[in-house]
Amino acid sequence: MKHSAAAAHGQGRRRSLSSHVLVFSLVVFVFVLYSEDFSCIIIRPFHRRYRTEQQVDAEARVAAADKNGAAECDVFAGEWVYEPAARPLYAEEECPYIQPQLTCQAHGRPDSGYQHWRWQPSACSLPRFNATFMLEKLRGKRLMFIGDSLNRGQFTSMVCLLHRAIPDAAKSMQTFGSLTVFKAKDYDASIEFYWAPFLVESNSDDAVVHRITDRIARVGSIMKHARYWKGADIVVFNTYLWWMAGRKMKILRGPFGRETKNITEMATEDAYRLALRRTVKWVEESMDARRNRVVFVTMSPSHPSSKEWGGDPAGNCYNETAPIGEAGYWGSGTSKSMMRVAGDVLRRSRVPVTLLNITQLSEYRKDAHTQIYKKQWGPLSPAQLADPQSYADCIHWCLPGLPDTWNELLYAKIFFSMPKSQPRAFVV
Repeated sequence: MKHSAAAAHGQGRRRSLSSHVLVFSLVVFVFVLYSEDFSCIIIRPFHRRYRTEQQVDAEARVAAADKNGAAECDVFAGEWVYEPAARPLYAEEECPYIQPQLTCQAHGRPDSGYQHWRWQPSACSLPRFNATFMLEKLRGKRLMFIGDSLNRGQFTSMVCLLHRAIPDAAKSMQTFGSLTVFKAKDYDASIEFYWAPFLVESNSDDAVVHRITDRIARVGSIMKHARYWKGADIVVFNTYLWWMAGRKMKILRGPFGRETKNITEMATEDAYRLALRRTVKWVEESMDARRNRVVFVTMSPSHPSSKEWGGDPAGNCYNETAPIGEAGYWGSGTSKSMMRVAGDVLRRSRVPVTLLNITQLSEYRKDAHTQIYKKQWGPLSPAQLADPQSYADCIHWCLPGLPDTWNELLYAKIFFSMPKSQPRAFVV
């Protein structure tokens, strides 16, 4: 009896094992038969993302390759190429975030050629701007632009370049005093702008009411602003325009409130140097070179006199519709002495500062300013209306337009290993 029971038990185990083997064989057969379908289901989402990043990386590697075989490529040296089929990168009416001071088409500008120029470096090409790739790179991070209205224009351009890749319900824009924050919620990322035209504390710090003729700065005081910058992963500084009110700058030695007793005058270059040194000190104390990126955007030029490019001696940027074609053109719209100060201070920083050298490539773009095609701050006089050239804005830039190129350069510099070269702007 025991032997028969043991035999029956053994036969049962063999039948159970055979059943398991049969089921396993069937699973293997089905998997092999439909393996391609399974791989599509399981792998394709990861594969698609991997290929996207690989494709963009490949573009960057090709872009960084010097056509002449040299080791370096200065992406800031080149020429403007007219490409109406490829530019602009977005339409003015498609981006709801552009300030009315920059919407030139909405304010009656009759031409649109300024939107169609692409910057082409002499020895390489820039990687194609990929909004989804950049948002992935910004996942969980804060990108902050800090400076004046020109930096705000670059911030707005960046938001316009990115926002179409984000569903409406997953993005927002809010302003809190001097700080404006655009959020890409699905990426836990933010693109921010902080109004600080001198970077250091000044009497022009109100983000709305700052049209002050008698400008005063505290060149050693930065924490009023910098407490809002802490925690940013990528900071993009600019400061220049607000310093250019004369050869002398008023400096406040103590706190605001007793200005008349503590104000001294200093050469503008010297005051600028002190303010940049204070900024660099904050960078060295607050930013980690292994984790953070620090960028300084060089001076944005103005075009106040068309005589400089062979135009009407009494004219300016008004009615200009094409870039300056003279290679290596430099006008008087930028102070080279101030540029030397910036280059000297920033290259001494213990935390590396990437110089985004937009100055000379922007010098060519006399056509890209807002001119008269913008929301005006106040009513125009009959004399102004009779002479539009008299109130043309030859400082700020239309969007879409030149600031989009600045952001293409920023994209290349902070996300790709573009070849290193000495910025030409500071070798003057």
